[in-house]
Amino acid sequence: MPKSVVVTGVSTGIGWAIAKVLTTRGFHVFGSVRKQADADRLQAEFGSGFTPLIFDVTDEAAVRTAARQVESALAGATLAGLVNNAGIAVAGPLLHLPVEEFRQQLEVNLTGIVIATQAFAPLLGAESPARKDPGRIVNISSVGGKNANPFMGPYCTSKFGLEGLSESLRRELLPFGVDVVIVAPGAVATPIWDKADSVDVTRYANTVYAGALARMKAFMLTMGKSGLPPERIGEAVHVALTTARPKTRYVVSPDPLQVFMTGVLPKRTLDRIVGKRLGLLPGQNVSRRDTNP
Repeated sequence: MPKSVVVTGVSTGIGWAIAKVLTTRGFHVFGSVRKQADADRLQAEFGSGFTPLIFDVTDEAAVRTAARQVESALAGATLAGLVNNAGIAVAGPLLHLPVEEFRQQLEVNLTGIVIATQAFAPLLGAESPARKDPGRIVNISSVGGKNANPFMGPYCTSKFGLEGLSESLRRELLPFGVDVVIVAPGAVATPIWDKADSVDVTRYANTVYAGALARMKAFMLTMGKSGLPPERIGEAVHVALTTARPKTRYVVSPDPLQVFMTGVLPKRTLDRIVGKRLGLLPGQNVSRRDTNP
């Protein structure tokens, strides 16, 4: 019987790629989507190695119903993994962003992970008495979970929070042997970058940030075009689930040097580098609409 894994948010992008890699490697994937049409499409694409689950991660009742569905299918076996991938990206200057949008960012990217983890953790072996073959939790964070760009405050806040949540959870699950591993992607070529092109920055046109927002948007679109194929993240998740002694955090980025530099440079130095690039330093014309990053 193949090992089974639950992956949230598999309709497109990184989640889809994780499901693709894991089913190819012999896992049975229970993948969550929010629409029946996506469930039907993925069932046809991945075949018998895939079972769709329909829920929004913020809907606790629906998530728990799906957990009971998985429990029935497992017939007493232990779930090999839970991959918390579902998430959204909210962008905008924190001084002007509607608070409801910030709240929604945290509700999906943090509270949704707590909901899914509570629902599926017993199937991973996080129950008393502890099982002999516990599964693992893999949380999809971001390089933005350690280094935050301006105007990505809501998203980066959620990923910084996920880093802390994962560390606390890993230690709380020690009695059960259920490990928690972070996979932190850099730029990945997924439809999320197409959404960046549709972000309406005109509502901030009368703020000091207008020009910097235009530059940042152009920069993000350029990053998306040069991003890694999403299957690379799926491969990292496979490693996190199967290697005997996994790292606590795997970074998968198209520019490892940049990740290294942001980790070692003083924060004040990074402030000036980013500020100068976007036109945010005192004395710069921050409101001009120059879109060259």
